[in-house]
Amino acid sequence: MNSTKKIKLQLTILNFLEFFVFGAWLLSFAKYMGATMGFSGTQIGTVFLTLGLASLIMPGVMGVIADKWMSPNKLFALSHIAGAGLLVLLAKERSFEAVFLFTLLYLSLYMPSIALDNTISYCILSKNNLDVVKTFPPIRVWGTIGFIIATWITDLMGWGINEKQFYFAAAASLILGIYTFALPDCPVNKNAQKSWAQALGLDALKLFLDKKMALFFIFSMLLGASLQITNMWGEAFLHDFAKIKEYADSFIVRYNGVVMSLSQISETLFILTIPFFLKRFGIKNVMLMSMFAWFLRFGLFAVGSPVGIGAVAIILSMIVYGMAFDFFNISGSLFVEKEVDVKIRASAQGLFMMMTNGFGAMMGALGSGMIIDMFTREGHRDWRLIWTVFALYALVITVLFAIAFKYKHNPDDEIQVTH
Repeated sequence: MNSTKKIKLQLTILNFLEFFVFGAWLLSFAKYMGATMGFSGTQIGTVFLTLGLASLIMPGVMGVIADKWMSPNKLFALSHIAGAGLLVLLAKERSFEAVFLFTLLYLSLYMPSIALDNTISYCILSKNNLDVVKTFPPIRVWGTIGFIIATWITDLMGWGINEKQFYFAAAASLILGIYTFALPDCPVNKNAQKSWAQALGLDALKLFLDKKMALFFIFSMLLGASLQITNMWGEAFLHDFAKIKEYADSFIVRYNGVVMSLSQISETLFILTIPFFLKRFGIKNVMLMSMFAWFLRFGLFAVGSPVGIGAVAIILSMIVYGMAFDFFNISGSLFVEKEVDVKIRASAQGLFMMMTNGFGAMMGALGSGMIIDMFTREGHRDWRLIWTVFALYALVITVLFAIAFKYKHNPDDEIQVTH
C-alpha cells in the first residue's frame, strides 16, 4: 500500500470510529432514560442540556490547549480514553443527578473531540501534500457511516433500552483512543497567537451590531433547537408505539433505531445537492427550504404510525431530515464564510456553532422536555399533539425568517461546498 492510500485509510478509520462512538448511544439515550429509568420529560431535557453546555466553551478551550501546550493527537487520544471510563460510570448510574453529572463530564470531552478530529485530519493531509478540500470530504463521509452502523448495532442487539449501549460505546472509545497514538503526530504550535477570546468566538460578538448578521445568528439558535428535538425524542416516540398491541411487532417499532438512522443516510445524499440549490435559489431560499423541511419533519411524525400510510409518513420524515439538517447547517456556514471579514472568520464560524449546538441545543432540550411533560397524562404521551406543537414552532420560524431576513441572491456568485 502506497503512503497516500495508507494516510487515507488511517484517517478514514479515525473518522469512522469518532462518530461510531456517538452513534452507539445518542439516538437511544432519551428512550433509555424514559422507558428504563423512568425519567420525566423535563429531566430528560435537562440531561440533554449537557450537550449544549459542553458545546459552548469546551471546543474553544481544548482548541487553545491543542494549539499551545499538547499535540491534538495526544489530547484527542486522552479525551477518548478518559471518555471510555466516564461511559462505564454512566452505565452504572440510576439517579437523575448522577446521570446528569457523568453525561456532562463525558460530553465536555467528546464535543471538543469533533473539532480535534478535523484538526488532526487536516494536519496529516497537509503534511503529506494532499489537497484537503478534495481529499477530506470522502474521508469524513465515513464518520456518518460509522454513526449509522453503530446505531444499527445498538438497535439490533436490543441495547437501546439498557446500559449495554454505554459499554459498547466505551469499548469503541477506548479502541479509538489507543488507535490515535499510531497516527502521524501533529506538532504543537508554541507560537500560536490565538487568544482565549478568539478561541471562544468572543471577538465575533461585534457581528451582532449588524442587523442582518444578528438576525442570522438568532435564527441559527432557533434552528439548533429543532435539531436537538429530533435527536432526543425520535426513538422514544417510535418506541412508545409498542404500548399499542396492533403496532408492537411492527418493523418500525422493533427496529426504531434502524429506522431513525435513515435520517443520517438522507443527510449524506442531500449534501450532494447543495451546490445546485445554492446556485439556483440562493442562500436565503435554501435556508427557508431547511426551515420548511423541519416543519415537514415534525408534521409527518404527528400523522405517522408504524403501519400503512402512517408508516409512509414516518419514512418521508426521515427523508426530509437530510434537507432540514444540511440546507441550514452547511449553507449557514457558507453564509458566514462569505459575509464576515477574513480576520474574524474562524471566530464567526465558532459563534455560528455556539448558537446552534450550544444555545440552540440548550433551548431545544429544556423547551421540548417541558412540552413533553405538558402533554403527558398518567404515563401516556400524546405524541400527535406534541409533534404538532413542534411543527407549528418550525412553521412560525419559517414565516418570521422569510419576512425579517433580507438577502439578495446573485446567481453569478461562486459557491464552494466542502464537508
